Amino acid sequence: MPDALHAELHIINRLGLHARASAKVVSVASRYNASIRIRFNNREVDAKNMMGLLTLAASCGSTVEVIVQGEHAAEAMDELRDLFARRFDEEQ
Repeated sequence: MPDALHAELHIINRLGLHARASAKVVSVASRYNASIRIRFNNREVDAKNMMGLLTLAASCGSTVEVIVQGEHAAEAMDELRDLFARRFDEEQ
């Protein structure tokens, strides 16, 4: 993607990218006028698609690549980085 922002984000919550964590990613991604993709193990999905995120089966300790492009790319990337760093607001 030309002019896309890329970041490798670490999944540090105990349960990984499960339903609740995926729902939070979708909630953040859906607020932005941007294309947001998440890549893991040679699969790439739309971060606004809950089922797609769940199919990644990214567990604790995994690293995913986040690719953001569009009008609000920088803001979206900042919020996603923060969400991952906060463990999706889970205690562990």
